[in-house]
Amino acid sequence: MLTSKPMPPLNPKHYQVPLLALLAASLLSLAAEVPAQTITEYGIPTESCLPFAVTAGPDGALWFTEVHGNKIGRITTGGAITEYRIPTPDSKPVWIVAGPDGALWFTENGGNKIGRITTLGSVTEFPLPTPGSEPWDIVSGPGGALWFTEHGSSLKIGSIATDGTLAEYPVPLAPWDLGVGPDGAIWDTEWGSNRVARMTTAGVVTNQYKSPTPDSDPNVIITGPDLSLWFTEYAGDKIASLTTAGAIAEYAVPTPKSQPGSIAVGSDGALWFTEHAGNRIGRITLVGAITEYPVPTPASAPMVAEPGPDGAIWFTEYYGNKIGRITTPSPN
Repeated sequence: MLTSKPMPPLNPKHYQVPLLALLAASLLSLAAEVPAQTITEYGIPTESCLPFAVTAGPDGALWFTEVHGNKIGRITTGGAITEYRIPTPDSKPVWIVAGPDGALWFTENGGNKIGRITTLGSVTEFPLPTPGSEPWDIVSGPGGALWFTEHGSSLKIGSIATDGTLAEYPVPLAPWDLGVGPDGAIWDTEWGSNRVARMTTAGVVTNQYKSPTPDSDPNVIITGPDLSLWFTEYAGDKIASLTTAGAIAEYAVPTPKSQPGSIAVGSDGALWFTEHAGNRIGRITLVGAITEYPVPTPASAPMVAEPGPDGAIWFTEYYGNKIGRITTPSPN
């Protein structure tokens, strides 16, 4: 994290990206590598908005959050951007996901609310029952509900129905990111405790699995094409897979101290991930073969990557103030 451009109010160790190290890594990668895939970048109209998460919407466009811009953005696959302001000042929107109701749902880390925006730009906000909960990740989960983490004053995982009905479930350790497992359960990473946990939709934590790498900071977690849970290890500099039976495999990212962030399944059947400090987009096959592609803008700190409706991977550039797009290889 750059000291001059802080992230939302998080633990200081989260997303620490020293500027000189990031810039040096970016310039070195540009000098040494030529990406095999095409990367296109689109500047966001609001300056220094700190784009964080991006997701595919039901309207064939991509939707993204602007942490400091206090807006939700929309970008077409042709690169046209529209922005919508959030009613709550300084709400710090972070994660965003398409809901089962045809709208987009997002967390307001600073506003202590869950937001909903229609594809026409109409915003509704739902205050959370627990003060200072600092909602973070949000996913569309079982039962037609949206599930989210609270890692502020409470240790809870919450759910919200599309009609705004809220429920909160206390968990033993601080939850970070969520994924829906192939078993229909909610899986979450626990950053500070170095674990991944499984929770039923009734709010019961049934298993916790510790990462083999000490202090690895498990980050974003998803279900892969092989029906394993895949997650990034931000401090461990690794990509990991976890079966529902608890078997963990880890794969080292070639770039040292790359700080792998988000991970997503591409149209090519591989998994794609961001490298915040490495300033690259990574690709990993199901057998652990990794390829890295440098982002053209130096020190852009790619944050979240998601597949788009056009078959490409789209990603946010947190300090670059851009939305990026990288083509994917044809499936084997």
